[in-house]
Amino acid sequence: MSITTTTHLNFRGDARAALEFYRSVFGGEIALITFRDAGIPVDPAEADLITWGEVRGDNGFHVMGYDVPSALSYDQGDKPVYVSVRGDADSADEIRSYWDGLAQGAEIEADLGPAPWGAPLYGMLKDRFGVVWVLDVQGAY
Repeated sequence: MSITTTTHLNFRGDARAALEFYRSVFGGEIALITFRDAGIPVDPAEADLITWGEVRGDNGFHVMGYDVPSALSYDQGDKPVYVSVRGDADSADEIRSYWDGLAQGAEIEADLGPAPWGAPLYGMLKDRFGVVWVLDVQGAY
């Protein structure tokens, strides 16, 4: 048997925009299903929000997203989850390109550069949707 894990991000009305943005950064295919498409009853004003969405790339990137409807409680919090994108020594340029894409409109928490613990590249930012990303290249640690 084989399993994988996938980061699933929750939003309040921003899932479509966030997933489209992540696709523009990482590439891949996007799939978006609205509450209307799925026949799920919600407030009519929320029918076009995303009940199931994902971006999946040939490079291994995979993230899912969902709009929490107003009938459900939602508090994103300050740092409820970090999404980690990690590359090997040969992927530094690729990691830099993802960083450059995600950094548009982001709050930089740790600039992309060498880390004191030996990672050749490490950076952390909170993107314009409030999601915290950690990008790094594995070192000798």
